[in-house]
Amino acid sequence: MIIWSDEAKITYDDIIDYLLKEWHIEIAIDFEDKTNDLLDHLKINKKLCPPSKVKKLRKCVIHKNASLIYRVKSNAIELVTFVDNRTNHNY
Repeated sequence: MIIWSDEAKITYDDIIDYLLKEWHIEIAIDFEDKTNDLLDHLKINKKLCPPSKVKKLRKCVIHKNASLIYRVKSNAIELVTFVDNRTNHNY
């Protein structure tokens, strides 16, 4: 089971909006596809991605410029946020 936090929903939408505004629709679709593929893999292997700098969180690089931060909660995966790898973030 995958649970999207409010922040994950917002940051994901922000990335899609940015891609649609600054790039082509194909780039946004590719990002969506890569994200969906990653989520399918996480359903099978919850610890697929390495631990992040923050305890109990994991970080998956979706693209060189964007990563997913998530945590494992019992039988669920909680998507915490999506981050721009080009910025300073605490994950």
